[in-house]
Amino acid sequence: MTIHSWVWRRVRIRKVRVRAVRRGASGRLEYLKYKEVARDLVLRKLAEFNLFYNFKYNRISIKNHKSRWGSCSKKGNLNFNYRLALVPESLVDYVVVHELCHLGEFNHSKNFWNLVAQTVPNYLELRNRLHKINM
Repeated sequence: MTIHSWVWRRVRIRKVRVRAVRRGASGRLEYLKYKEVARDLVLRKLAEFNLFYNFKYNRISIKNHKSRWGSCSKKGNLNFNYRLALVPESLVDYVVVHELCHLGEFNHSKNFWNLVAQTVPNYLELRNRLHKINM
């Protein structure tokens, strides 16, 4: 083993350890534990709110994001954080509606927020509560 390959091997090992510490040893286990709970919750909420909005969406994914509660792609794929299974239902409502409304307005314009407000009129309060939660 050359000194060069030894150094790069040590750097890779250190990166893995740092990532594991940053996420916490139980991060992966917690994700696996709550992923399906979050999926069931999100699917139920999507069905409920989409009766009102009637937007078309494609794939639904439950992810282990570090700093996002949800996202929406241009292809209509909706992604949600597994940690939604661990927060109050009113916050889940807000996140699901927020991402669902991006299918109608792919931005954060006044029109977008008007769409959100149609089913979650207290979205500002819920948004502020959500931002205060440490991930």
